[in-house]
Amino acid sequence: MYVSTTTAPATASIEQQVFRIISKRKAIRASRVRKTASLARDLRFDTVDVVDIILELERNFHITIPDEVPLYTVGDFVRYVRDHAAAA
Repeated sequence: MYVSTTTAPATASIEQQVFRIISKRKAIRASRVRKTASLARDLRFDTVDVVDIILELERNFHITIPDEVPLYTVGDFVRYVRDHAAAA
């Protein structure tokens, strides 16, 4: 039986999926989406946009993102999904 001990492809795949979901929300170029990008300041997302992203991530990754989780940057989303999708 083969058991993979690497998680880099899975992590990269999660990151790419999160980037795609975020960039699709306002049809922004994927090149503008960086882990350090602030959703409000850099990408000009409002609260409704963020809620829609959260709902899409919950659907795609079969996770629940509580309201009290601080998600301000793209990296925050990637980190949360990576940490919780693996446990799901």
